[in-house]
Amino acid sequence: MGVSASRKSTVGASLAERLGVPFLEGDDLHSAASRAKTASGRPLDDADREPWLAALAAWVRQAAARGRGGVVTCSALRRAYRDELRATGADVRFVHLALDPRAAARRIAARTGHFMPPRLLGSQYDTLEPLQPDEPGVTVDASGSPEQVVSAVLRALGEPDA
Repeated sequence: MGVSASRKSTVGASLAERLGVPFLEGDDLHSAASRAKTASGRPLDDADREPWLAALAAWVRQAAARGRGGVVTCSALRRAYRDELRATGADVRFVHLALDPRAAARRIAARTGHFMPPRLLGSQYDTLEPLQPDEPGVTVDASGSPEQVVSAVLRALGEPDA
């Protein structure tokens, strides 16, 4: 979880590979309308996110039912969204990839081919509700290289550095 440009996709894919579990890029489940809305510079609201969160929760339930778990990347900026994923009954653990707003702004300005425009980054920080002590998960500094961040995530979760 985290704001845009925190390298959720890169870190998540690498983490899933290292752990030998399935990976889902949560952005792939956004509707075409939600992608278009975001690309036009308008942030999504809870009504836009409702079917997306339902699809994410379904994937989490299916991964848990297969007994292998998985890694899914999504912003999950609000606790209510994370609560919905936890309500699946799966053993969900969150990894908040925390990144300084200036570093995120540099990264998002440099990337191409993504529907999230740089001007919406501030709204993500305004929306962000960091993990609370009663939420299962860890916060990891996302300012290092993807390899450094993956290693930090594995250590923080108590996983062997696969």
